[in-house]
Amino acid sequence: MITLRAATPDDAPVLAALFTHTRRTCMRYLPALHTADEDQAWMRDVVFKHCDVWLAELDGRVAGFLAVRGDRLEHLYVDSDFHSRGVGSALLDKARELMPGGFTLWIFQQNAQARRSYERRGLVLLRETDGANNEERTPDAEYAWWPSP
Repeated sequence: MITLRAATPDDAPVLAALFTHTRRTCMRYLPALHTADEDQAWMRDVVFKHCDVWLAELDGRVAGFLAVRGDRLEHLYVDSDFHSRGVGSALLDKARELMPGGFTLWIFQQNAQARRSYERRGLVLLRETDGANNEERTPDAEYAWWPSP
């Protein structure tokens, strides 16, 4: 059973490790811009200070997390060991609960698996860019979800 709970700053190290691991194993097309220690500092000093962070646990392990800020889904990561087990769907449902008026998110264009998943769950593509405005300088896409009228 997937359990969701509000994350605390004490969770920052494990969430940073999940972030680093997921990007290195599932998004090999991204440049490695930061060390694991830098990712941990960023998680603690930026993500937890500016976002509401929720984590998903399954089989006694942290399986994924999401971070929201305003009406933006800033981060949604699922450990590759837990893909296709409902973790991403549970986190996306939490995002809808936290932002019932709708939200936007950015995703890398090459992340085909996540794009298909979001589209199957009702998110719509707003635009694609060349990545000039992201740190990785990698083409990205903005998606949105709005509640049904």
